[in-house]
Amino acid sequence: MSTVVIPAPRPAADAEPPVKNTFFWPDIDLQQLRETLRFEGTISAQRLRLAVKTAISEVNAELYDWRAERMAAGFKTLTDVPAEIFDSESEKVTHYLNAVGAITAATIAERYRSYDAAGSNKTGEMESSADEYWRDARFSISRIAERHGCIVSLL
Repeated sequence: MSTVVIPAPRPAADAEPPVKNTFFWPDIDLQQLRETLRFEGTISAQRLRLAVKTAISEVNAELYDWRAERMAAGFKTLTDVPAEIFDSESEKVTHYLNAVGAITAATIAERYRSYDAAGSNKTGEMESSADEYWRDARFSISRIAERHGCIVSLL
């Protein structure tokens, strides 16, 4: 006997318009984020949008002073800030999108950590997954702000 898993239908593209960000930071394409995080239809459009807004707020707050310094230096958007270019995209934009995606995933993982669809307890796995997403977000934010990811000193 074989098991057939039917994934939840993905929301229509017009049901998930991009989340408009502030003038400095890039907008977030929810369809692309859904694809990157492999959420398919398991997360509703409303829940994903709320998690993304939470993530944007968190990342933008973390980088508020850095953004103010760059704006004082004459840069109007993140894409204007000098950075390496990979695959036709600024390294800083890539890290920003990664930070927002990681916090979005961490927020959602923390909300769904009790049980999986089969009813088995997966709390430990979900906690470690959420922790890894938070770590990834911290790393990306540090890369944007040009800070060291880890400070170690001998006592």
